Amino acid sequence: MDDQLIILCDENGRPTGDYCPKIVGHTGKGKLHLAITVLLYNDKDEVLLQRRKHKVFDDIWDLTGATHPLHTARGEESFEEATARCLLREYGIKGVTLENLGAFNYFATYGQLCESEHCAMLTGEYSGEITLNPEVGYNYKWIDKQEFLKDIKENPPNYTPWAVKGVKILEKR
Repeated sequence: MDDQLIILCDENGRPTGDYCPKIVGHTGKGKLHLAITVLLYNDKDEVLLQRRKHKVFDDIWDLTGATHPLHTARGEESFEEATARCLLREYGIKGVTLENLGAFNYFATYGQLCESEHCAMLTGEYSGEITLNPEVGYNYKWIDKQEFLKDIKENPPNYTPWAVKGVKILEKR
């Protein structure tokens, strides 16, 4: 995964035409790049959360999934393509219709690592089977949407920082 090429962008999320290895974009002061976070909901008005395996934010709650659009031999992935890849890799989920709710910029340093991202917030409905990939998460849960919104406001340290920021976009909808 560290050999993935992420897409660099400006403050408005416009790709600059430059790329860098994922580790370079997340080391030192980093480089502003595109990212996604996705939140799935089901027909019971519940949202899917993941207890994520992560270099910095390990073993805390995140939204359904998160990744970066990549530069590949086929070109640049869209937010929707990156989200579909994320859902397939992390849960084996295919065919979700996605809605892009908007984006936010996020920067913070954590020792030698950093996050410097223009992060798109995508949502979609899914009520099928879940098989969490043990390489990316410890466990998952479906939780009532209103209960989740209350908990993330009252207990933000229990969640990834991008989940906390992403919820602000969700609440505007």
